[in-house]
Amino acid sequence: MGMTLTEKILARAAGKHRVAPGETVWVDTDILMTHDVCGPGTIGVFHEHFGRHAKVWDADKIVIVPDHYIFTADRKAHRNVDILREFVREQGIKHYYDPDFLRGDGMPTPYSDPSRTSYKGVCHIALPEEGHTRPGEVLFGTDSHTCTAGAFGEFATGIGNTDAGFVMGTGKLWLKVPPTMRFVFEGSLPDWLMAKDLILAVIGEIGCDGATYQAMEFAGDGVYSLNMEERMTLCNMVIEAGGKNGVIAPDEHTLAYVKQRNRSRKPFEVVHSDPDARFVYEKKFDVRRLEPVVAKPHSPDNRAAVSEVRGAKLDRAYIGSCTGGKLTDFRAAARILHGRTVRIDTFIVPATTEIEAALKTEKVAGNSLEDIFRAAGARIGSASCAACLGGPGDTFGRLNAPLSCISATNRNFPGRMGHKEAQVFLASPLTVAASAVAGCIADPRDYLC
Repeated sequence: MGMTLTEKILARAAGKHRVAPGETVWVDTDILMTHDVCGPGTIGVFHEHFGRHAKVWDADKIVIVPDHYIFTADRKAHRNVDILREFVREQGIKHYYDPDFLRGDGMPTPYSDPSRTSYKGVCHIALPEEGHTRPGEVLFGTDSHTCTAGAFGEFATGIGNTDAGFVMGTGKLWLKVPPTMRFVFEGSLPDWLMAKDLILAVIGEIGCDGATYQAMEFAGDGVYSLNMEERMTLCNMVIEAGGKNGVIAPDEHTLAYVKQRNRSRKPFEVVHSDPDARFVYEKKFDVRRLEPVVAKPHSPDNRAAVSEVRGAKLDRAYIGSCTGGKLTDFRAAARILHGRTVRIDTFIVPATTEIEAALKTEKVAGNSLEDIFRAAGARIGSASCAACLGGPGDTFGRLNAPLSCISATNRNFPGRMGHKEAQVFLASPLTVAASAVAGCIADPRDYLC
């Protein structure tokens, strides 16, 4: 019997000809990523177990991306960044994307232009932009949405600080090989459907624990018609179904993106699932039959078709995060917001500084995305995780009151975006934009020409 894509990657990383689901193996790490929230804890584990003056296993394979609590006056948040800076200097880590518009004492300067800095923004989008995602590799990160990078045909998963501290010292991790589920999307996506609708449909189908410790492989014409940013959205939210990793076999679009961004020119190996590979679960979706999907409070699997919740009252709309803050997401939102005015507070947060800069140059109907959003009455923040994880009270877009919000982010648990009594609906950027214009949950099909 053949192997799945995930099994092949782990076999290579373990130095074995083949592995099977349930088998536990030592795997070599190609990239370890951490950020400002989990980085200090990971560094603490590394120092505790390997010594205060120990060196990491490979400084060129560690990527550190401060992104969560950046644009805040919170001193504790900025102390985390200082800890990262100290460690980077000690270890000679070159892949560190510093928010150097913050003073070294952990206090923010008046917010200068982040585009003139090495700071990048949200780690999961900065990783591929900076050339750290390659087919066939193993990427671990101290964030549950590390699975985003599976869009590039690699094994990418989130790990805790303890495991990450061990990887820092050894480059290895003891890992159980997951079985693989396969989701096939057939047909061509209509222009009012996005990858966010597809993954919410999957999570609604199998539940938040339906893929616990299983690989989720996506295939079909509907998947391969998506650009790389949309494929990232699919893989990003597998963790919301309990998935160990999400993965899409590479095609010519994957290779074109990776080759353009692979600044190290490091070689990589493209692998695919064998025709006779065993999948523990298979589900097919006809995308032509899908409606825009909304996840109601307080769980990503609380699925509803947009027609079922149309008209629900809203106080706020939010488009941003690793899931919904990519250029494709903002192009989609601009299609609806162009020439219209929002009726509720609407927040736009680009995931990275590259995307933030593109808002000024990318145009829809002759107008820049930034101009379209501002003319519509939306507020635009700086590249970061911002309110997706709530954050300190001064975080841009944070729900500091029990508001009702529709968001292009990935989680709507109580308190996730701030106030514990806030109501958060999850939806695609198209649906969020339509709802911002309507002032209540709306169907994007009513606003697209």
